[in-house]
Amino acid sequence: MEAFAEYVAHIDNPQHRGRTEEVLAWVTKQFPNLMPKIAWNQPMFTDHGTFIIGFSVAKHHLAVAPETAGINHFSGEIVKAGYDHTKQLVRIPWDGPVDFSLLQKMIEFNMLDKADCSTFWRK
Repeated sequence: MEAFAEYVAHIDNPQHRGRTEEVLAWVTKQFPNLMPKIAWNQPMFTDHGTFIIGFSVAKHHLAVAPETAGINHFSGEIVKAGYDHTKQLVRIPWDGPVDFSLLQKMIEFNMLDKADCSTFWRK
């Protein structure tokens, strides 16, 4: 979590800061082999130099970015969980629960799907 300490410290709303810390700590614990880093002013996790998942804080939600392939693969489950999404991100409302099982599936999907990927983003 040290990699994210400065980012989290700058989140003004205590509820948003707590939720963000909870999610980042969960990913760190569940996936200890992923590399935590800040890039483009956002916390993200990488595996062998390739992007796996990123997060950002917005006024009404925590944004989760598993790349378009992750969104497309899990679109039905994202909607079933009660989340809104675009082509690039999932919006987890601050006042709702985090579906950690869905988050785990998205991370595992990206790790498996990008196991042989040698670039940061999918091509």
